[in-house]
Amino acid sequence: MKVLNDIVGKDLKIYQDDDYFKFSLESVLLPNFVKVNLRDKMILDLCSGNAPIPLILSLKTNAHIYGVELQEEVYKLGLDSIKINHKEEQITFLNKDVKDLKNTFKGDTFDIITVNPPYFKVLDKSLENKNQIKATARHENSLTLDELCKIALYLLKDNAKFYMVHRTERLVEILDTLRKYRLVPKEIQFIFPYKDKESKLFMIMAIKNGKSGMKVLDSIYVHNEDLTYKDEILEIFK
Repeated sequence: MKVLNDIVGKDLKIYQDDDYFKFSLESVLLPNFVKVNLRDKMILDLCSGNAPIPLILSLKTNAHIYGVELQEEVYKLGLDSIKINHKEEQITFLNKDVKDLKNTFKGDTFDIITVNPPYFKVLDKSLENKNQIKATARHENSLTLDELCKIALYLLKDNAKFYMVHRTERLVEILDTLRKYRLVPKEIQFIFPYKDKESKLFMIMAIKNGKSGMKVLDSIYVHNEDLTYKDEILEIFK
């Protein structure tokens, strides 16, 4: 069922559907992690879902933002979300396959690329969600990590920034793949569900053809022991 929800604390509305993959906390954390300056004029969000990241980024910058979503059903939710927030002039939303974006954009076009990609490799079909829309959002059956980094290298300007949130268990593979495509890791921030639990997610910023040297930022702890949000999370929601 299609419903209209608030993006908490952002004065934004978003359309969702219980049958599809809803946006999650990392879709709020990632745009908060992104640093945009006045020189950044072109931003691209890949695997946009129902467009939470383009919408939140639109509050931080006047740059033009492109969002790309493969699945038509989810794309339509994003398009409606952009319209209800009156962001059509700033956000262009495309129903396309990320792997085909060479046919849409010239190389060296974007100042920033963001992505909350599918997290899981397709190793065992029995583990995939039976709902095909949710399965595509979660699993690399339409876009692999290697394919993602390859297209990012093509689309980014030299010294432009690539921001991604992903599973901590794949960190070593991700670092290797970024370097393979000359996306040099510069900042990393680990996300923990709460104290004394291992990190499940992390955010990373890489620069195309950047110089070596990476900072590890202060970790984010999402919940208190009683599972309420920590103050630093509530600050993001303001």
